[in-house]
Amino acid sequence: MTTLSRRSFLSRCIALSAASTLPSFLIRASDKSGTQNPILGSGEHTYECVHDWLLPPDGLLWGDTHGLCQDSSGNIYVAHTVNKSSARSEAVVVYDDQGKFVRAFGEEFRNGAHGLGIRTEGSEEHLYHCDINRCKIVRTSLDGKVLWEHGYPAEDPAYGAAPIKFVPTNVAFAPNGDFFVGDGYGSSHMLRFSASGAYLGEVGRPGHGDGEFDCPHGQWIDPRGTAPVLVVADRGNRRIQTFSLEGAHLSTVKDEAHLRMPCNFHVRGDLMVCPDLDSQVCLLDRDYKVVAQLGDGIAINGKVGSRRDQTRSQFTPGKFITPHQAIFLRNGDILVAEWLPIGRITLLRKV
Repeated sequence: MTTLSRRSFLSRCIALSAASTLPSFLIRASDKSGTQNPILGSGEHTYECVHDWLLPPDGLLWGDTHGLCQDSSGNIYVAHTVNKSSARSEAVVVYDDQGKFVRAFGEEFRNGAHGLGIRTEGSEEHLYHCDINRCKIVRTSLDGKVLWEHGYPAEDPAYGAAPIKFVPTNVAFAPNGDFFVGDGYGSSHMLRFSASGAYLGEVGRPGHGDGEFDCPHGQWIDPRGTAPVLVVADRGNRRIQTFSLEGAHLSTVKDEAHLRMPCNFHVRGDLMVCPDLDSQVCLLDRDYKVVAQLGDGIAINGKVGSRRDQTRSQFTPGKFITPHQAIFLRNGDILVAEWLPIGRITLLRKV
């Protein structure tokens, strides 16, 4: 039995007492090496920042990490372009909800994997891929079997009249089965298709006024109001626009001080998460007002894309560079994918 002196006993009690008064997030924000992870946000929007939470399997190197989604079983899907030095070619990598590698597939999406969406159709879940290399939308099973694909939309009069650029970036799903495709990197149209893949028409048009788009990079059907609303990340115009599901323009939200280059959206409860290519991840309320800017690295990152070629050792912990997609995981954490040639997937663990 070890005997403690009165001084040792008091010193140990003081240390334990001090530790017990620390905020819980500071106690848990340490990895196994004892280094503290950065803490982002404040109050109810406080997160522990775990960079590189998901790593590619042996032989596979991240390219631009573009797309994220999670299925009903908790499995997480990452779409990336595959690094040019990679020995393997799978562009879709799957992990369980603890971040353990499960499988990889999708060699055909190498160089093109971008937007990635998931929805239940009948009794099965399907993935929707936006391929910016082959310029097509592809629906697959969860293990990569191709079920439907659509390339150049010649049935749309704007594309059928004369060849124009078509590079789809993301897909959003309406409650009735229709889906919206943003031609974000092509000619800035927003197309609507039926559940069976038949062309139905357009929402908005290219341009810079209300109801017009310049790089409609991502979109989401927002269910938080009395009626579902189509929310569009009008990235080139540095704003958000909302529409009824029938295509009527409802509002334009512009706030460059807090929302600079919105890329896409995901909703959980009352909050919407918006990855912003200009160095931050934003949380929005029901009125699309920014309630939190997480990991804002604009002060150190400079012009968008200027730090894309740096190595990981040059990245600043707790600061984002080019957030491209962000989703709420089922447990309330946030997962962020960045547009970087060496990729990066960051977990924001809710405190």
